Amino acid sequence: MKSVADIRSIAVLGAGVMGRGIALAAAMKGYRVILFDIKQEVLATAAQYFDKFLAKSIQRNKITPEQKPEIIAAIQLSQDMADLKADIVIEAILENLALKQQVLGEIEAQNAEDTIIASNTSTIPITQIAAGLARPEMVVGMHFFNPAPIMKLVEVISGEMTAAEVSTATFALAEKLGKKPVHAKDEPGFIVNRVARHFYVESLKVLEERVADHATIDRLMESSGFRMGPFRLMDLIGIETNHEVTKSLYNSFFQDEKFRPSRIQQKKVDAGHFGRKTGRGFYEY
Repeated sequence: MKSVADIRSIAVLGAGVMGRGIALAAAMKGYRVILFDIKQEVLATAAQYFDKFLAKSIQRNKITPEQKPEIIAAIQLSQDMADLKADIVIEAILENLALKQQVLGEIEAQNAEDTIIASNTSTIPITQIAAGLARPEMVVGMHFFNPAPIMKLVEVISGEMTAAEVSTATFALAEKLGKKPVHAKDEPGFIVNRVARHFYVESLKVLEERVADHATIDRLMESSGFRMGPFRLMDLIGIETNHEVTKSLYNSFFQDEKFRPSRIQQKKVDAGHFGRKTGRGFYEY
């Protein structure tokens, strides 16, 4: 069983907003990283993100100019699933249980028996994900927050079968990445998404009922002390990602009305208006 000292290489499955952020966070702490995605354009966007983020880090004296090429060189971009061999594999793909089990099953089969399989899922119970794999004791939740290189919190979630040593090593790895990890119970939404979901859901209900428009709701929340209103934040996270999280929680709680997904949000997804990444969401960019 691996300890944190045995973890030298990290593979990240999915190069979207969360995956690329996790990969960069690991590379900035000296780890060798393999970042995989099936789409070349997503990997290209990730490379542009690395360049821009590190350039700003130099301006803010967070890193030296000499460190930038070293960090970028530590990240191998790949479209070949066979490259995903590492001491820990962190999955950051869509919030879809069947898809996660299918892909992680392939990853598990090509890695060593002591490779840790971590999921960045924000809502799906780790026990459910692990149930579809051959070595459920090696599966753990490692939930980062956007933007991953900056946000300190990481939820570490143990499923029913997760080995204690795996949870301990994952918690220690988060600390080595400069994060502040917390242990969370394996329940839908864990801590943060369970608490924060109604920040979005109730705001969308207010919009649906035409009590106020989205910009007014944002201004009200921001004037109350929130750094970003719910609609600006959904545009930043990705409206489609936020919507999938809500649907997952809704189903996990057996269609409890308080978690009901929004029809307005569904229309945005159907139109391909995902927020900043597409240039249009609740706002235009």
